[in-house]
Amino acid sequence: MDIYTVLLVDDEEEVIQVIEKKINWEGLGFSVIGHANNGIKALEMVEEYQPDVVMTDIKMPYMNGLELTSRIRTEFPATKVLIFTGFDEFEYAKEAVHLEVEEYILKPVNSLELTNVFTSLKIKLDQEISEKRNAEILKNYYLESLPFLKTNFYTTLIEGRVREEEVEKYLGDYQIEFEGPYYCCLVVHTSSTQVAKNMIPVLLAMSVQKQAREYFGERWKTKYFSYLGNLVMIAQLESENEVSDLTDECDRFCRYARRIIGAVVTIGVGWVCPDILDLSQSYASAREAVSYRAIYGTSRAINIREIAPQETGGFEMASDAEISSLFRTIRLDSREDIVEEANKYMNHIFLPAKSLQHHHIAVMELVSVLYRFAVNNDIQTEAFSGDMGELYGRLIEMAPDALRTWFVETCLVFQESLITTRNKSRRSFVLRAQEYVRDNFADAGLSLDSVCEVLGVSNSYFSTIFKKETGNSFISYLTDYRMDQAARRLLETNEKSYIIAKEVGYTDPNYFSYVFKRRFGVSPTKYRTEHEKSEK
Repeated sequence: MDIYTVLLVDDEEEVIQVIEKKINWEGLGFSVIGHANNGIKALEMVEEYQPDVVMTDIKMPYMNGLELTSRIRTEFPATKVLIFTGFDEFEYAKEAVHLEVEEYILKPVNSLELTNVFTSLKIKLDQEISEKRNAEILKNYYLESLPFLKTNFYTTLIEGRVREEEVEKYLGDYQIEFEGPYYCCLVVHTSSTQVAKNMIPVLLAMSVQKQAREYFGERWKTKYFSYLGNLVMIAQLESENEVSDLTDECDRFCRYARRIIGAVVTIGVGWVCPDILDLSQSYASAREAVSYRAIYGTSRAINIREIAPQETGGFEMASDAEISSLFRTIRLDSREDIVEEANKYMNHIFLPAKSLQHHHIAVMELVSVLYRFAVNNDIQTEAFSGDMGELYGRLIEMAPDALRTWFVETCLVFQESLITTRNKSRRSFVLRAQEYVRDNFADAGLSLDSVCEVLGVSNSYFSTIFKKETGNSFISYLTDYRMDQAARRLLETNEKSYIIAKEVGYTDPNYFSYVFKRRFGVSPTKYRTEHEKSEK
């Protein structure tokens, strides 16, 4: 039996306690994961825990229940909302209906009535989950795949096999609309190894595809098709900057898929391009982004522009599969894997050499691929800092074992350089964000969204990197910094609390006091008084 999670929201602690005690939650198939005493705190908990049900009062400080419900319906549409209140007014009821809440319950809450509400809600949730997991529905959806001609066109498009003069004819014949003006390929990878015992991997992948269609809707005018075992999506954007919003939405979908159908999904977001004929390059970069799950983890979206700003100076057009495999290994794998892949590449280009001329050509190819990789990834090494002619002359004189050793060591040096560059890039994001907070903490509109807009990255990527580098979320860092500034002003000035609140970015003095007390354990006034006494 599925156990569904419930978040209780009310500014009256006694009401929460009564509700928790009145109901046999476990017997009904629910579990209370926590409670909040205002709408802002509740929204933070919804973001963190993504409960199945939120039961909220209407009249609360800082953010009332209707505002909270509206935010939940927009940002977490899968979460059910129940509203209970002592205000029996038609306008509230009408607004609640408009927001599509599950129930509108009047205080005082009757245990029998509440039990009936959650019994009905459990049946509804079970039905929704059952529909998503039902194997027969998935099989039927599998048979209702996209028409062959459309799928074939999308496939040839990302393979780069469509000629410019053919595009208009294909679009007209297959009734396909590509309005753009910008396009972006997404590769949706569903793990076939992390699957529940009673679920078939193929059916699970088809379920992810079905959920993706429902989740993304019409906003991105997306085209969907299967290719090489993954779902590929071609999204259409109004501007290049929209890719950050797209990445965040993909990130939310990955977590949604994990929670609803138990699928481990990673989405690679490729380069944005202005022409559908460039989608082959966008697809190649999206597929590369998915491979970075070995570094950044699964169940998330990975944007190639964000993870490798230094490492991918452009698209690698190498036609040799082993070159691409070697470069991928240098970026992602262990030293042992690099040694193995480097030796494999050496065998590929040198063992077939039958003459001195062939050997010289092989050395030229070796230097060429390494030099191109170093330039594209802004790698500065001693080997490529001097005269390339001198380097080539030195390499062709080396014995085979010495040349092999040099090549392997160079590949390892490349890996170290990329790791250093990647770490510097991450730290740079964090330092720039912290500097922005120091300069703008007094701005009440300062938020995660505004910082990400300044940095030009998605919320999901920035949040992951910031927490990894600092051990704290950005919102917690911003709050702590503002509180530290407020505490300093309380001790160093005679300003009133409401003025200090405004100086550190809080328009509501009451909410400022609430956050300050949560940080320091006492109100701003008491904080100032206690420190004045200790100084005397």
